Amino acid sequence: MGRVARYKPALPQRTAAGSAEGLNEWEMPKIKTKSSAKKRFALTATGKVRMNHAGKRHGMIKRTKKFLRNSRHSTTMAAPDAQIVKRNFLRNG
Repeated sequence: MGRVARYKPALPQRTAAGSAEGLNEWEMPKIKTKSSAKKRFALTATGKVRMNHAGKRHGMIKRTKKFLRNSRHSTTMAAPDAQIVKRNFLRNG
């Protein structure tokens, strides 16, 4: 019996930029934005975090008229909270 040919997987093809499938060997993979944060927050042009008011999903009968009126539109988040959201959840902006 002769030698048995072993399976040798093909190497990924290198592109002109020297990367294998778009990722260099010294590059880190892309960081993904949390999908729950995508639905709740948005960044303004100046970099502030825009959010909707809480407490408007159900039970509006018991809320005061002033509360409902003041929580109609979106608002910008406080700076300390916005810093946490941008650093941990909206990494790509």
